[in-house]
Amino acid sequence: MKHALFQSTLFCLSLLTLTLISSTSLAKGDLSAQEIKTVRVELSNKNDQLIFSPNLITIETGKLIKLVLSNPSNNKHYFSSDKLSQAVFTRKIQTLDERGSVISEIKGNIREVEVYPGRTVEWWLVPIKTGRYDDLKCVIPGHAEAGMVGRIEIF
Repeated sequence: MKHALFQSTLFCLSLLTLTLISSTSLAKGDLSAQEIKTVRVELSNKNDQLIFSPNLITIETGKLIKLVLSNPSNNKHYFSSDKLSQAVFTRKIQTLDERGSVISEIKGNIREVEVYPGRTVEWWLVPIKTGRYDDLKCVIPGHAEAGMVGRIEIF
């Protein structure tokens, strides 16, 4: 009887151990080798309209995103969202020249990005927190009030 109870207890402990190991294991796969999803956003347009296009950005947690911010207008603009900066891990930001060649790389926490006329910036990020963030705006005085605002949804 004691032997059967011991074997039963040992079996239950083994199942519990396997369950705990599988539920606390690391994410599956090599996150550094995952496919990149590119999301393009224009800050204004060639007619200098004060808009983000698109003004709704939807991205998924745990996926590597290359957020391509381009400014085809004649004025500088900002892509600013405090809530986005707190909901993502920034891998890097790259600035590009007119031919699309990388001229600089920035790492660390990013709160806003300024993009000069005719320039493009790539923000490589991984969303880590879900939410709906309605605080995307250009922080140049008058731009948000004129319509340069947007929403970011992370699911």
